[in-house]
Amino acid sequence: MTVQASDVTRTYELDGVSVPALRGVSLEIAVGDYVAVVGPSGSGKSTLMHLLGGLDRPSSGRLVIGGRDVAGLSAPEMARLRNETIGFVFQAFHLLPRTTAVDNVALPLVYRGLGARQRRARATAMLERVGLGHRLHHRPNQLSGGEQQRVAIARALVTDPSVLLADEPTGNLDTVTGEAVLGLLEELNAASGVALVLVTHDRDVAARARRQIVMRDGVIVS
Repeated sequence: MTVQASDVTRTYELDGVSVPALRGVSLEIAVGDYVAVVGPSGSGKSTLMHLLGGLDRPSSGRLVIGGRDVAGLSAPEMARLRNETIGFVFQAFHLLPRTTAVDNVALPLVYRGLGARQRRARATAMLERVGLGHRLHHRPNQLSGGEQQRVAIARALVTDPSVLLADEPTGNLDTVTGEAVLGLLEELNAASGVALVLVTHDRDVAARARRQIVMRDGVIVS
């Protein structure tokens, strides 16, 4: 599955003022890609990620996710497309605080209509894959930052997505833990062929990717 953006713009209306976040961006994410999107704050990195992940729609231009032009999709169709094809990993983890690791990971499978036993089995297998088989029944406050990020990665991958979008995935982690999380993401990219798109302002993190997309003021500069 590929994601293709052609001359995509995104403008926000704030208090009657038009604020352009993206000003005509074209790129393609192919199967098995490992891409880093870099640039300073306000360069449009996160806006681009939200578009690539189907969380937002372009103001103009064409965005095609898995062969489907998002302009023609209803909100429920967009939600289904996200659930079936895109995995998200965020800097802040976004885990449900009172919920165990296994139930956090199983959550996206609820929207697939899978039964409880099947959800739990898949979530358990994915937690074992990221090295947390011994932490299934721990809640987030009982886990270290690195373990919480691994739970978030397992949750992103449990639906077997084609593309994994990671927004500053090492931003809240110390150097050693961040290195381990990056290594895990790279291992999953190599083993399963899931395309990995990292959004980061850290040039050392970006240098590990096979391709770098540098953004500034809402455009790709290199």
